[in-house]
Amino acid sequence: MTFLIGGDLPVHRLGFGAMRLRGTPDRRAESIAVARRAVELGVTLFDTADSYDLGGNEELLAEALHPYKKDIVIATKAGQCHPGTDWIPLGRPEYLRQQAELSLRRLRLDRIDLFQLHRVDPLVPLADQIGALRRMQDEGKIRHVGLSEVTVEQIEEARTITPIVSVQNRYSHGDRRWEAVLDHCEREGIAFLPWQPLAGSLPAREALTWLLDRSPVIVPIPGTSWMTHLEENMRAVTTGAGSR
Repeated sequence: MTFLIGGDLPVHRLGFGAMRLRGTPDRRAESIAVARRAVELGVTLFDTADSYDLGGNEELLAEALHPYKKDIVIATKAGQCHPGTDWIPLGRPEYLRQQAELSLRRLRLDRIDLFQLHRVDPLVPLADQIGALRRMQDEGKIRHVGLSEVTVEQIEEARTITPIVSVQNRYSHGDRRWEAVLDHCEREGIAFLPWQPLAGSLPAREALTWLLDRSPVIVPIPGTSWMTHLEENMRAVTTGAGSR
């Protein structure tokens, strides 16, 4: 049960959102064990960001999984900083380049398979933001480009500059405000990576099964730092309707 991102990146249709992994002394060993167990259970797509724990989340993921198995896809993001409790879009081209370089170093990669614009900065033309990512593609530092929390119009504008292979918007059984974006992604063959996929009233396994059945382009990325939650989530694709 896989999805082909960008035409050349096969990933298991249940990914892993690494944001909840904790690098604190009391949780680091457990978080590393969870990431490694995810691989054992078949997860091949791991999603992180430069702003998660100020880059510490990328370092933790690398500590857990490097050297990466050949089928592992690491997706990261830049374009939003997280000083304290605020999330602030920051899409200046020089900043995006700086953060991509730092992500390469922290993740111990020569090229990032999927680099996503974390948020569209309303103070910077979208063409400038995507243009910065396109230049890094041309340099071989980024393989594919994705977007997060975007409209159909923004997707199409970005696609005039470089192919967009994924969209990461908040979406779940209980939050379907991005239905039009999901439908657009399905028509265009773009991977749709819902974040907070378990929000709503359904139990975790039922929520994930619903998402997997909702559209063939959906690749949920539930996150957890607990082994029991990880294994429960993975049962959604081994025993639920999503396994068909």
